[in-house]
Amino acid sequence: MPETTPREGRIAFLGLGHMGGPMAVNLVKAGYGVTGFDVVPAALDAAREHGIPTAGTAVEAAAGAAVVLTMLPSGQHLLDAYRGTGGQPGLLEAAAPGTMFLDCSTINVDEAREAAELAVAAGHHAVDAPVSGGVVGAEAGTLTFMVGALPEDFEAVKPLLDVMGKRVVHCGGHGAGQAAKICNNMILGVSMIAVSEAFVLGEKLGLTHQALFDVASAASGQCWALTTNCPVPGPVPTSPANRDYQPGFAGALMAKDLKLALNALQSTGVAARLGPLASEIYDTFAAEGGAGRDFSGIITDIRDKSESGASGH
Repeated sequence: MPETTPREGRIAFLGLGHMGGPMAVNLVKAGYGVTGFDVVPAALDAAREHGIPTAGTAVEAAAGAAVVLTMLPSGQHLLDAYRGTGGQPGLLEAAAPGTMFLDCSTINVDEAREAAELAVAAGHHAVDAPVSGGVVGAEAGTLTFMVGALPEDFEAVKPLLDVMGKRVVHCGGHGAGQAAKICNNMILGVSMIAVSEAFVLGEKLGLTHQALFDVASAASGQCWALTTNCPVPGPVPTSPANRDYQPGFAGALMAKDLKLALNALQSTGVAARLGPLASEIYDTFAAEGGAGRDFSGIITDIRDKSESGASGH
């Protein structure tokens, strides 16, 4: 266990982007001492505007912190930060003995386990806690955290995670949080494609969007992609489809998460067919203009590539 609990010690928050920035703000509002760092100057400016002190480097922020919380783009970024690059010391070397390394990035399961092994070998504690809930959830403090950690480390970080989220699930040992997230998001990606294909088919068959929604939402086709993130405007007024597919959860992020799922499928030898196909579909969607649109915008791609016929209702 760390010598001080997370609430008593300072938190180094590394990665102050669209997700990390609001998460750090919520920690400050809850009374935590936070020092932030990001490689993007605009992110640092935004953090300071919200009262978050910033450091000149990640290593400077981590020195003396009780918790080093990372929200980085990829597993390679995380491993490089932990080890150091270009002859410069990494976070593991700069941190005080027994520091809690809490990674909230979404990365490969194998990379999460490697990062945890490095942290533990350096005399620290390690937790992987990827999040679900998007920017809206980060701002509102309603994220879901999927946590991979030793039981005692989970208990140590849970009060901190409770500030940033409304649901915190201990999924198992190191890497289990990442495993749970990519499995969940593979379900989400596949189900959104299925829902979108069904709506386009309904259009061709003369069904109104509302009629199909009223049936499927109360029948065996019911799922989150339909009832919360409905890919057509109207039936669910709060879904991104009603604001021209502004994310939400961007197509680029879904493509990234499905690629992580694909990597895990290949490394484990799972005989999956829909997961790899969903990864291919979202890769194309992101490359063809959908990267910055909500992932439910896949319906426009399906519609555009369908044969001409009945239009949407």
